[in-house]
Amino acid sequence: MTQPEMLALRMGLDIPDFERDGYYGAGYGTMKPFHRVGSLLFLSGHVAQAGSEITHRGRLGAGLTVEEGYQAARRTGLNVLGGIRQAVGSLDRVKGIVRSLNFVVCTPEFEEVHKVSSGLSDLFVEVFGPERGLGGRATIGVMALAGGVCFETWVTVEVE
Repeated sequence: MTQPEMLALRMGLDIPDFERDGYYGAGYGTMKPFHRVGSLLFLSGHVAQAGSEITHRGRLGAGLTVEEGYQAARRTGLNVLGGIRQAVGSLDRVKGIVRSLNFVVCTPEFEEVHKVSSGLSDLFVEVFGPERGLGGRATIGVMALAGGVCFETWVTVEVE
């Protein structure tokens, strides 16, 4: 079995270093990046952002395509991986993705929120494999998120 850290390196993933650069979420208000209870790691919200730049703004169904939403979710997943590293030091310490709660900014008529969230889920499966990387998932369409970002997730991870 390939270790997730080695796989992420081979894949050339652009995973942020929040330990070095700081968690960008602090700019959204008073919060800490994560909280650990035993083997469960609860990450604060992560969005489609690279450094201080939001990479995907807008509304699905009104200007953004499903593919653009998928890419926003994938970018968000890279930030989640950075959050995991910040919390426990290595992706190799992940025993499994427990769940993700995903928010997609969309029009009331947009019904493909699940396809957007697959950008996040697919990345986790690529990095951790289907046994560890595929967790429970719920996706909710919302009217707005901070800074105009189109996707946000809240992830719970089981760690060593």
